[in-house]
Amino acid sequence: MLDLNLIWFILLAVLLAGYIILDGFDLGVGILHPIARTDQQRRVVINAIGPLWDGNEVWLVTFGGALFAAFPEAYACIFSGFYMAFILLLFALIFRAVSLEFRSKLSSRVWRVFWDWSFFASSLVAALLFGVAAGNVLQGLPLNERGDYVGGFIELLNPYAILVGLMTASMFAMHGAIYLYLKTDGELQDRLNTWMWRTFGIFLVMYILTTMYTLVNIPLATANFKQYPWAAVVVVLTVLAIANIPRCIHWCRPGWAFLSSCATLAAFVFLFAMALFPNLVTNSTPDISSLTIYNAASSPKTLWIMFIFAIFGMPFVLAYTVVIYWTFRGKVQLGDFSY
Repeated sequence: MLDLNLIWFILLAVLLAGYIILDGFDLGVGILHPIARTDQQRRVVINAIGPLWDGNEVWLVTFGGALFAAFPEAYACIFSGFYMAFILLLFALIFRAVSLEFRSKLSSRVWRVFWDWSFFASSLVAALLFGVAAGNVLQGLPLNERGDYVGGFIELLNPYAILVGLMTASMFAMHGAIYLYLKTDGELQDRLNTWMWRTFGIFLVMYILTTMYTLVNIPLATANFKQYPWAAVVVVLTVLAIANIPRCIHWCRPGWAFLSSCATLAAFVFLFAMALFPNLVTNSTPDISSLTIYNAASSPKTLWIMFIFAIFGMPFVLAYTVVIYWTFRGKVQLGDFSY
């Protein structure tokens, strides 16, 4: 018999990794948007993700739907506990989309500057909130016997969560800088060469600080590595992937640098899942059980039906993603219908 609970935990990790990789550079492009000096450069930056950004967010919607259907109790706990944070995240994602669409509607300099900074701010806020959510889930949340979050919004803004948020924002900025370098040329590409190094340096510092804090103060994050020692291989591969980014940038191989950045983000999702397993929401309150992939799951019949749909549905999502990225490959070319 298949362990459908475990399978859906893995599928959720795959969906999350897909979103982080694809919308990660998307958000990173927004964070780096202010470095463009002219209106034409700012248009190039926006059009680098113009045909892709809405498709990238499909992965987040699919992740949320799968979590709701497979593990409804965990979904209810997370969305109620992070209610204010998710409202802010939703506002940031909506405002980001509005900024992209509205910027080109008028040629007024004031109009475009306003939406440019709105695009930057909403991208940065979204990246920070994703990291804050991940940091709180890693260190555990105070839950009652019903599995409801009993803390407040301010408690979510603790030092560790903010540190993870800053690391996430810097990681997305690095990811976006490498992507933009691949999609641009000329003066803007020269500036991006500098910003690839800067964002990598900031990310490396934040990664080291976050790792040190996690190893010292979050013992549950490493507990599973004692039970599953093979997972240490992924830690080594993560370090190698991070080290390969500056190597590839130095040797002018941005494509390989971008693949290494994608591998780094995927590895972080794996390590995040390993730190949680078998929990979906770890309870920081003593003597009260956490929400796991077994006690928070839907019925076996529901998981089976979902699994059948996933077998046929996920290949279509992957195929759609591949086709879109292949269609819009190459350098950005501004046209009459560009943003």
